[in-house]
Amino acid sequence: MSAAMREAVVAEAMSWLRTPYHHGAGLKGIGTDCARFPLAVYAEAGAIPPTDVGVYARDWHLHHGEELYLGWLNRLATEIERDALAPGDFVVWRFGRTFSHGAIVVDPPLVIHAYIGVGVTLDDMDGHSELLTRPAR
Repeated sequence: MSAAMREAVVAEAMSWLRTPYHHGAGLKGIGTDCARFPLAVYAEAGAIPPTDVGVYARDWHLHHGEELYLGWLNRLATEIERDALAPGDFVVWRFGRTFSHGAIVVDPPLVIHAYIGVGVTLDDMDGHSELLTRPAR
């Protein structure tokens, strides 16, 4: 990803701050979840084509082992090592039985993500107790 594209991704992501969390939604300022938020951000910034992931259950990751989230990511991105993270990259964590929560890197270790009960927020991925204890990719 070019430096200009990274800047565009981070700027678009930051414009979503304080958007409420709402499962299955992806509307800036109205409501979004952790799957539709990054898809909308990367598409608006021009990094990926608009992508429809269809309908998914709120608790899929608790009851199934199929890696739906990683499946979407693998079609749109290339995995890198954590020490190579740069602004605009994407990090995903295991919640439940699958990797099912993601965040956009603002400036490592600062990330922006849609978090249930909070909405779109900034967090230190190395200091956020809920993220720190989970496997990440």
